[in-house]
Amino acid sequence: MSGKRALFKTAWVHVFEEDGTEGAVYRPEGGELPRSRRPRQRLSFSPDGSARLVVAGPDDRLHEVEARWTEAEGEITVSADSGAGSVRTLHVRVRSRDCLLVRR
Repeated sequence: MSGKRALFKTAWVHVFEEDGTEGAVYRPEGGELPRSRRPRQRLSFSPDGSARLVVAGPDDRLHEVEARWTEAEGEITVSADSGAGSVRTLHVRVRSRDCLLVRR
């Protein structure tokens, strides 16, 4: 499967235990992920330029946030309205079939 098709075929789960100075690590949902009490953010992409973030709210319950993504110079930028007029932006710097490296 090509890197682009892999991007659309799965939801990507933030594995914060693997985060480093280069960014946040996202792995495909359904793989071996460490158990966590902390809610895990999820990110999924559609070929039409829409994206979906699943994030923890103030009470730690997960909720969905609609987003858009664009690609330029090998980097994917995801922008979502975080409420109260603020925009959450993620930059996917590196992608493969089994990992996304994201900076905020």
